[in-house]
Amino acid sequence: MKKTAFIKIVLTLFVINSLCLNSKSCFALFEGKKIVSHKILVQEVVQTSNYTYLHGKVNDSADSWLAVPTMEAKAGDIYFYAGGLPMTKFVSKELNRTFDLVLFLGEVSKEPISEAGAKPVKDTSMQGHHADAQVYKRKAVADTKKDLKIDVPADCITIAQLLTKKDDYAGKTVKIKGQVTKFNAGIMYKNWIHLQDGTDLNGKYDLVITSPSEVKVGDIVILEGIVSVNKDFGYGYAFDIMIENAIVK
Repeated sequence: MKKTAFIKIVLTLFVINSLCLNSKSCFALFEGKKIVSHKILVQEVVQTSNYTYLHGKVNDSADSWLAVPTMEAKAGDIYFYAGGLPMTKFVSKELNRTFDLVLFLGEVSKEPISEAGAKPVKDTSMQGHHADAQVYKRKAVADTKKDLKIDVPADCITIAQLLTKKDDYAGKTVKIKGQVTKFNAGIMYKNWIHLQDGTDLNGKYDLVITSPSEVKVGDIVILEGIVSVNKDFGYGYAFDIMIENAIVK
């Protein structure tokens, strides 16, 4: 019985190892930690001053681009990664090229890694690389408060009202009217809007909103979405309060 059990364990570990190296996703258990990593077979390497772009087959099928802090790499290399920050329509001014989709990573590994162990993308590594690829700082606010007088409809609330009773509004759908002060498109498959309406609470006057809609800086808009508090997307995207999936009314 003991010999049979031992053989089963060996066979199980062999199968897990084979799956991890050859299947489309790696799933294994080691010391209680789940390993969930992806594999890329590098076909092309492009070097820039800040990044190494790796182009190749991910999980033996998908043709993809990854970007990591500058490293030595060559065609034929195999790397593993987990997590990452996807950027759509990413413009590299240095390469004079627009990528439909690039996954930014803190690092890649020669061995499968757990998602929890993945090194996060640093905010500073992306600054100045592309105007629309700025990673928001924690509790992000616009540079200056604008002197605005917004005519607020009866079915809308102000930023001050939202901040004053944020816990009461958490999880609820609200309408808010204001001026767009910043707009970033296609970050983590979302459009990011900064809104001001002239009101504030203890010096906080800027509201971050995600939306499938596109707007322009300076637009006066009414947005309707769901209030989220203490939202942390990882990679520097963390907010005390925000509105998600808002639509332009």
